[in-house]
Amino acid sequence: MMRNNEILLIKKARGPHTGKWDLPGGRIEFGEEPYAALLREIEEETGIANCSGTIRTALSYTLIYPYAEDTLEELHHIGIIYNIDIPNDHELRVGGDGEDSLGACWIAIEDLPKCKVTPFLSLLSSLMMTFE
Repeated sequence: MMRNNEILLIKKARGPHTGKWDLPGGRIEFGEEPYAALLREIEEETGIANCSGTIRTALSYTLIYPYAEDTLEELHHIGIIYNIDIPNDHELRVGGDGEDSLGACWIAIEDLPKCKVTPFLSLLSSLMMTFE
């Protein structure tokens, strides 16, 4: 989700990447189509409804995360990337959603290297994919 060389990101509220910036998105619920899940997650995490988009690519990575003091778990993260169009009259929820997001904001692409981002967003950036 881009506008004027900025990308819409959320700050993660929980999980292995708490406090880091990431793309809006989340888990697909049982029986839910990936695209419907994305639109639902965008609305939940940013307050923006009535988006549209097309699939672009998919990426994955693995990481080791300490779920408990003495327990390490391996996570396999798979992300489906879409080009998303948002309505011109959208209202961004800058406060958190009470669950996954501590808030959403537009961040300049040039400022991304200075931000603490999730491994997924870092991977996406390092592959030099355009967000447009």
